[in-house]
Amino acid sequence: MKKFLALALVLGSSVIFAPSAKAAENNSTLALEANSSAAVNAMPQRWRRARVVVRTRIVRVGYRTYRERVQYRYFPNGRVTVRVLSRTRVR
Repeated sequence: MKKFLALALVLGSSVIFAPSAKAAENNSTLALEANSSAAVNAMPQRWRRARVVVRTRIVRVGYRTYRERVQYRYFPNGRVTVRVLSRTRVR
């Protein structure tokens, strides 16, 4: 019975200490990957530009009607800016 308890204690302790050794190894590799990804993120990235769309809309101001060409700029953080490019009176 003592041999069985001793064997169970040895196996149980190896299960507890083995993952912690691998975790320490993984943490060091994660730190290296984080440093290399920080260097990559510091470089300019062309695929994070704003998306630009030009649309035409009809707008009524009082009794007058205008056709506007409007530029919408969609930024990666969710912000949208609107700029009127031209306004032509329709009626």
